[in-house]
Amino acid sequence: MIVSNSHHGERIAEYLHSVPFVVDPLELYTAETLYAGLDISRPETFSQCYDQQVYNHFLAQGKVTDNPMESLARNLHDFCIMQSTKRLLARYDKCQVVAVMGGNAMRRDDAAYEKVARISKALTEKGSLMVSGGGSGAMEATGFGAWMAGRSEGEFREVLSRLAAVPVQEDQDYLAVSLGVIRDYPQTRYINLSIPTWLYGHEWTSPFATHIAKLFENSIREDTLLTIAYGGIIYAPGRAGTIQEVFQEAVQNHYLTFGFASPMVFLDTEFWTKTTPFYPLLVDLMEKGIYKNLILSISDEVDEIVGTITDFQQKVKMQ
Repeated sequence: MIVSNSHHGERIAEYLHSVPFVVDPLELYTAETLYAGLDISRPETFSQCYDQQVYNHFLAQGKVTDNPMESLARNLHDFCIMQSTKRLLARYDKCQVVAVMGGNAMRRDDAAYEKVARISKALTEKGSLMVSGGGSGAMEATGFGAWMAGRSEGEFREVLSRLAAVPVQEDQDYLAVSLGVIRDYPQTRYINLSIPTWLYGHEWTSPFATHIAKLFENSIREDTLLTIAYGGIIYAPGRAGTIQEVFQEAVQNHYLTFGFASPMVFLDTEFWTKTTPFYPLLVDLMEKGIYKNLILSISDEVDEIVGTITDFQQKVKMQ
């Protein structure tokens, strides 16, 4: 049977209109758009929000789909999101873009969570655009710190205590607390970017990012996170995904893929030298000449890490 081009086009258009997501979004998501339909006083309404409806559709169609029209819808969506991301990044000098990588299991009452938040807050106030993967743990701490930029120490401590009272994602009120903070402490001056994915849709997408580039394709997400952070990457404690990102970034810096190397800054000396001793491994590989051009540092101090990033930004700016 031969199907006319016009009929085929009609079928594609019909499918693109049937999916529960906008296939050609004109701008990045926000907490308001992702969680549209959620009443934080009624947790059962989470299933009705935009984000969850898209995730349910994603699972129903298959994380890897054999349906060409579904593939087209997802690819068109991700293309438009990436175009909006590029427009946002164009507002910044590339070395102002700084990323934080770290585990999603990091608790809100963990000392590392507070350190990541303080680093992100300080760098945001100094003009950096902070970027994270958009999930919980270290990713949320990045967005939370940037969200609190411009606030007093007292306000920061007050809100951190509020979050720490609901420390893990499994707690029923985990998302509601975040949304409550956003309501009570609106951010109108500073922005930050997160790049989450529906591949990990079982994790909350942190609402603390003012701009959310949520994608279907995790490979695009991972590559984007690492390639846009010209100003450096801060590695908080994490597991397999974070370790993968360490070596992906090391390769980019080794080959000077984008013209120069960016700082790789490790937070938590005990973790990166003893628990998962990848920092001394990188140093050893540098000394042997297997890796070249890496700019490595490690510290437990917020001010030292902030200084490492800002010193690099100044150095590049003066060149």
